[in-house]
Amino acid sequence: MNNVLTRPWLFLMFLLPAIGLYVVFMGIPLVQSLYYAFFQWDGVTEMTFVGLDNFAGLLEDEVFRRSFFNNVSFILFSTFISMPIIVAVALLLSQVRRFQTFYRTGVFLPTVLSTAVVGVLWLYIYHPDAGLLNNFLRLLKLDSLTQYWLSDPKWAMISVLVANAWQWTGFYVVLVLAAILGVPRELTEAAEIDGANVWQKTWFITLPLIRPVLVVIFLLNVSGSMKALDIIMVMTEGGPFQTTDVLATYMVTKAFREYEYGYGSAIAVVIFLLTLLFAWIIQRANKKEQEVEL
Repeated sequence: MNNVLTRPWLFLMFLLPAIGLYVVFMGIPLVQSLYYAFFQWDGVTEMTFVGLDNFAGLLEDEVFRRSFFNNVSFILFSTFISMPIIVAVALLLSQVRRFQTFYRTGVFLPTVLSTAVVGVLWLYIYHPDAGLLNNFLRLLKLDSLTQYWLSDPKWAMISVLVANAWQWTGFYVVLVLAAILGVPRELTEAAEIDGANVWQKTWFITLPLIRPVLVVIFLLNVSGSMKALDIIMVMTEGGPFQTTDVLATYMVTKAFREYEYGYGSAIAVVIFLLTLLFAWIIQRANKKEQEVEL
């Protein structure tokens, strides 16, 4: 071990394979996308330099704006609906003393499924005639609530958001549960002696101590929301009438279906920059809050 510490080039040797893979599969495509974003190109004929025209066109593109707001819907849904559910489920599991491993595995199970499987599963659930959801509503004599969940523009986006949240909630629950179980019992026991109830212990002790994990989960949610693609391609392909399109699906449509590689590359660059911006804002806000507390 001491020999390794005194020879920095050994660290570089072990890191080179990972760095090489990152450069090949992340760095080079990113640079190429940035380059293509300044050209008009169909992938076959000669490229034509158009400067910032592709980016200017995005500002006037109604589908692009709608796709961006759908990405924002992903972020808002994960923040204000999924996050409270994740914390609540993790808190409940932390109080379980028997069969905790069984419950934890059950919650985590959807995460190990591929997105294609999850999408197909929820396609059957949302099926207007044979689907589980509508049949359950009919069983309860609530026929008026049955919907064409993925065909109705009013419900399609919400339906996709629910399916996506179902897949990833278990992963985040396990992370939060691990953080909760890492809270020193001495603190909660001292609070109990002082007369604190369950709500007070949760609000004033548990949540502040697991906040770093919650911030990480929030960052993962935001980055995942900006990259959302596969679940939508499987379930709706952006329909009906492009109401479930997000930036990534719109990028795929423009680049690989309409052969506007320059325009699609501009969308990819915007996705990258927006993800960096949102991540910076979150980290900045968290840092300021920590400074205020200190």
